Amino acid sequence: MTEIRFYRSNEKPYGIFSNLYKRDFVFERKTFPTREHAYQYGKPSKQEVKDWLMNAPTPSILAITAHNLLTWDIVPNWSKIKVERMKDILRAFADQHPDFVEILLSTKDNRIIESPTTDNAVNRFWGEVNGKGKNTLGTLLMELRDELKTR
Repeated sequence: MTEIRFYRSNEKPYGIFSNLYKRDFVFERKTFPTREHAYQYGKPSKQEVKDWLMNAPTPSILAITAHNLLTWDIVPNWSKIKVERMKDILRAFADQHPDFVEILLSTKDNRIIESPTTDNAVNRFWGEVNGKGKNTLGTLLMELRDELKTR
């Protein structure tokens, strides 16, 4: 089995798998410029924090800032709902962008791995750093690919 690795949104052809990939889509009746925006919008408990995050100058600054929110600014059940939220975001994105589906299906049964270069807990949760990590985003993409095959 071949491994398909991605990280940066500008990498061809798999940069589209990055949550920082810029492509508008609608999620929960709101238009977001990236999947990272849609994901992080669900994290804060206060609307003013959500609004502040959405005004970050880049998706990467949004991600860094949101990963450093104070505990009292985060919805209490975030750790229990974040993976399901990402799964729903990926489905919504796929429903709106056939080229994403085409590229995802082109990976066949190969293992998809988010491969960040900075070793920290967040990157090891969503991807693999130096071969270590849960690769949650890659797993969700592979699960979505399997769902799409049966549609």
